[in-house]
Amino acid sequence: MKCSDCTLDYSVIVPLLNEEESLPELHRQLTDVLSKLSDKYEILYIDDGSIDNSNSVLQSLKQNDPKVKVYNFQKNYGKAAALDLGFTDAQGGVVITIDADLQDDPYEIQKLVNKLDEG
Repeated sequence: MKCSDCTLDYSVIVPLLNEEESLPELHRQLTDVLSKLSDKYEILYIDDGSIDNSNSVLQSLKQNDPKVKVYNFQKNYGKAAALDLGFTDAQGGVVITIDADLQDDPYEIQKLVNKLDEG
C-alpha cells in the first residue's frame, strides 16, 4: 500500500506513561518488524507526562535511531491527546498505533499490513 502524497510508508504512534522498562524491547521489536516492511518509516513516541525515566530512555532511542521522534507532555493529558498529536504529525501512508507496555505484539503489524494490502 503506497500513498503518493506521503513522505513515508509507515508511521507508528506509541503513546506512553511511565514505561521506561518496556521501551528498549518495544523499540527493538518495532524496528525489526518495520525494517522488513520498508526503510521509509517513523516511530513517534509520545510521553504523556511520565514521572519515571521514560524520557531518558526515549532520548537515547532518538539519539541512536534517526527514525524516532519524541514528544513530551509536561503533565498527563491522556491517551487521546497523545494520539491526536501523533496523528497530526504522522507522515506515513499507513498509521499504526500501539501501546508501549508490550501488551500488543509488534509482530502483528505484518498481519495488519497484509490485510490492508488485500484491500
